[in-house]
Amino acid sequence: MKAPQTRAESLRSSRPTGVMMSKFIAPLIALLALCGCAGIRHPNYYTLNTSNSVSAPRGTALTSATVMVQEFRAPAYLRQDSIVYRPEPEQIAFYDYHHWAEDPRRMVTAAVVRDLQQTFKSAELYDGRGDTDFLLTGTLDHLEELDNGRTVSVDVGISAALRNVKTGNVIWSGMSSKTSVVEQRSVPGVVAEMSRELSEAVEEIVASLRNELSQSTLSRR
Repeated sequence: MKAPQTRAESLRSSRPTGVMMSKFIAPLIALLALCGCAGIRHPNYYTLNTSNSVSAPRGTALTSATVMVQEFRAPAYLRQDSIVYRPEPEQIAFYDYHHWAEDPRRMVTAAVVRDLQQTFKSAELYDGRGDTDFLLTGTLDHLEELDNGRTVSVDVGISAALRNVKTGNVIWSGMSSKTSVVEQRSVPGVVAEMSRELSEAVEEIVASLRNELSQSTLSRR
């Protein structure tokens, strides 16, 4: 009859099996992790490039007035972080893996503030405090991709109004709407076209405002 194993003998006899199991388990865990990572699709993030500032016409002096710009508003569907597209004119959809890195309202507001700094003595973002001569408010009306069957285009629109803080009167209002075909049919191509059209829309808005201020100044002379 075989004598029963001692605890030490039992541990020694089971050790090779444990070592072999660990050799199999470690690669298995690594393989499962690799398969899991391969199945994960990470989102892409984009920002609008509106760095092309409008230049003030030569011979036109900057006004000595100051202005503050309230953050632009936007419809609820444009306040999401996903890029918007319209598969049909009456339908709104959102990209699952293509998002804005920053709120489009902030990007539009920053572009307007930057361009107004060439017209006013001071142009800053309105934070609810501080004295200013004028307050500019606005809305991002459109910023979406349009799918028209064989073509893809973008629709960009902004509107704004300038209010005299002392009197409360709106002395100027304007809007700009842009639609253009996307040559590079990809999300980066769509964003690039949005950036270009938004830059032009901001330029038109600021140029219209500047023209109104210029005419008002001349009429008082």
